[in-house]
Amino acid sequence: MSERAAPFYCPYCGDEDLRPSEAGHGAWDCAACNRAFKLSFLGLLARGTASPKEAPSDD
Repeated sequence: MSERAAPFYCPYCGDEDLRPSEAGHGAWDCAACNRAFKLSFLGLLARGTASPKEAPSDD
C-alpha cells in the first residue's frame, strides 16, 4: 500500500494547518478552525471513456 495522501487545506476554513488525527486512517484535524474530517477513496466512476455528443447539423 502506498503512503497516505495529505490534503493541502481544510475543506471548511481553507487553512493549511492540518495534522493527521488519531481517529484513524484518512482522518485529519485542523488547528485553525478546530474541526476534524476524514478523507476516503470511494472508487472509480463507471462512465467509461465515451466521446462527447455531437451537435446536430443544421442541414
